Amino acid sequence: MRHFYLIKNPEKDGVDQVAEEIRRYIEDRGGSCRIQRPGQGFCRGGEKHFQYTDACQVPGDTECVITLGGDGTLIQAARDLAGRQIPMAGVNLGHLGYLTQIGSREGVEELLEALLSGQYQLEKRMMLKGSIFHKGQAVKEDLALNEIVITRRENLRVLKFRIYVNGEYLSEYKADGMIAATPTGSTAYNLSAGGPIVAPQAQMTILTPICPHAFNGRSIVLPADDRIEMEALGNDDSGQVAVFDGDITCHMMVGDQIRIERSQVETVLVKLKNISFLDNLRSKLA
Repeated sequence: MRHFYLIKNPEKDGVDQVAEEIRRYIEDRGGSCRIQRPGQGFCRGGEKHFQYTDACQVPGDTECVITLGGDGTLIQAARDLAGRQIPMAGVNLGHLGYLTQIGSREGVEELLEALLSGQYQLEKRMMLKGSIFHKGQAVKEDLALNEIVITRRENLRVLKFRIYVNGEYLSEYKADGMIAATPTGSTAYNLSAGGPIVAPQAQMTILTPICPHAFNGRSIVLPADDRIEMEALGNDDSGQVAVFDGDITCHMMVGDQIRIERSQVETVLVKLKNISFLDNLRSKLA
């Protein structure tokens, strides 16, 4: 790899200094490195097709995107650049991170040297596509690398929803919400809700209820190609929302359905050969 693009989380302390150090390191070794301009892509609202990073501003010859922030920064970049198939590597300037294997002052040079010399592997991670229907009409569609969550909007009230898998009725739930997670997202909200940890190379979807009001509220693991449909029940049109990767939120009214299925788009992550999933997991759990 010779051509890089840096995406910064401007809220992280010292991010500008780290970005400049990375840029100089790459350019001193004959590579090129563009840094996302201040404010570029951090526009919310309007009709823009991105949330934080405008894919049109990323040069066409970019061979690797390096994110500076935390897991959230990498996830946002993966969603905004979905379809470009540009490998991504994350430098962690935050706290606990499963996707960002490298710390800001720990291993950055090792990461850059590996990228420049080709000493890395590429890992494809499945994503989920969520489509929300109101009275049979699609009103919202988005992607998630970690998870899609149906949860309550504001008040502390129990949600009711009915779940179908491939058109077959599964069950009716009363809970604070439901998580549909990818293997990548198994160590995020799914883990906090008591769901299983899944190796990121696996191909499956994990359903984990949030604080279920039943004794059988266990996680269910389904094949990646299964189609999941959740229907909002009850009598309160202001009760529930669908949240994509903790970022994009869409209000769901009673009777609305969300269809969750495997996306044809995948995220490509850079993996250093000497850092395995178990290495990463062991260090985080410790």
